[in-house]
Amino acid sequence: MASQAIELGLASGGRRIVDLSRFPDTLRQQAASFVTVLKKGELRGCIGVLEAIRPLVQDVSHNAYSAAFEDPRFAPLRQEEWRLCALHISVLTPPQLLSFTSEQDLICKLKAGEDGLILSWRGHRATFLPSVWEQLPDPRVFISELKRKAGLEKEFWADDIKAEIYQTTYI
Repeated sequence: MASQAIELGLASGGRRIVDLSRFPDTLRQQAASFVTVLKKGELRGCIGVLEAIRPLVQDVSHNAYSAAFEDPRFAPLRQEEWRLCALHISVLTPPQLLSFTSEQDLICKLKAGEDGLILSWRGHRATFLPSVWEQLPDPRVFISELKRKAGLEKEFWADDIKAEIYQTTYI
């Protein structure tokens, strides 16, 4: 489904309309997903949602198109690039609020390689999927880079910062 969404986008510039009746019940259930486009192993686009808002098969199709053509960090994917690309699809569990007393306590509670993390504070919000642990295995660096992604200073900390964790299944 993800590949088809991108191929249709390359061919016509349009989004695929997903006929839910063609898919099993498990794919018609609401679920949150992220689609990552990798070109020669390097990030080329990544778009997703943190909370389920539509059936999984529609979410994957929508996010695949968006990752290929609408990620603001990259120019839209071109046909000649597509053959060099691979897709990673992550299905997220519902985020769970994490209770902690300090940045060090948060670091201790994270399961590297397993937990995705959402940090938010007064309008600033960002997430890293669990797969980001492969590039940032040190929990301190993982959190400081996530703060930077949220538009905060790497050293920033506030007692009212909010953290949510989630896990992913790769399909």
